[in-house]
Amino acid sequence: MATMNKQWLLASRPSGEASAGNFRLVETALPALQDGQVLVRHHFLSLDPYMRGRMSDAKSYAQPQPLDAVMGGGTAGEVVESRHPKYAAGDKVVGMGGWQQYSVVDGNQIGMMRKVDTTHVPLSAYLGAVGMPGVTAWYGLVKLCMPKAGETIVVSAASGAVGSAVGQLAKLRGCRVVGVAGGADKCAYVVDELGFDACIDYKAHRDAKSLDAALAEAAPKGIDGNFENVGGVILDAILRHMNPFGRIALCGMISGYDGVPIPLSDPSLILKMRLRVEGFIVSEHMEVWPEALTELGTLVATKKLKYRESIAPRIEEAPEAFIGLLKGKNFGKQLVRLS
Repeated sequence: MATMNKQWLLASRPSGEASAGNFRLVETALPALQDGQVLVRHHFLSLDPYMRGRMSDAKSYAQPQPLDAVMGGGTAGEVVESRHPKYAAGDKVVGMGGWQQYSVVDGNQIGMMRKVDTTHVPLSAYLGAVGMPGVTAWYGLVKLCMPKAGETIVVSAASGAVGSAVGQLAKLRGCRVVGVAGGADKCAYVVDELGFDACIDYKAHRDAKSLDAALAEAAPKGIDGNFENVGGVILDAILRHMNPFGRIALCGMISGYDGVPIPLSDPSLILKMRLRVEGFIVSEHMEVWPEALTELGTLVATKKLKYRESIAPRIEEAPEAFIGLLKGKNFGKQLVRLS
């Protein structure tokens, strides 16, 4: 068994865009296990936009990522050694192991790790469609957008891990679904593979007038629900097409993750259209996870919920893959292979 562990630490906080220089790769010795502990070898690391916010020390919903500590993040892997009766070598598990090849987990600490069944659902999917991104999609759509058959739902970053699940779940509930994504290839995937009714390539509509025309064509009856991952000019355009009493689930504002404020061009539309706008953090709604994971797991196992993955092949490539994610270079769920 390996005795050394490669780890990425946060070396400095970004000023503006994040860069590879904000991280530092180290190699440390694995400690001997104590009673109650479990050693997990990570197979996959999940890279997610929220990590950019944690790199800053600005006030937010969560504590900043500490400097000179292993970057936090979701992982999926396998137990290689256990001194806890609940876990055995060979168990497949998911948890928050961070940007490292191995983690030592306290098996008595509730919520730190859970076993998963890979008979019908691949291990990597537990970091995407049947993991935090999938539950995020489910909660924002079902509980906040509250879709009804025949309504129009618009989702930005539609080809990503969250957005792609939102659209498919909305279609299963009888909605017209319009995606917004960057690039003709992503839009083709969203419509042809995932079954969205339309997808707007924001890179082909650089000004407000062009984006408005595209939204009017894709959503001729207006927009009843918006699952928002991007903010900025895309949210501005969507607000102009919202129907009265529409619902907006504010999941992410990736257009502002570099620290630049994102003003709304016409916030009065929220009042005029009597819109309900709610931001949410899915980890604050653990009560819905069992229901959401049951539906998501069943849909993935029966191939009724499709997903796509971009996988960086080595731990050394994690920072560049993360920066690419923030710039929209990935396609689907961004992972790093750690073993």
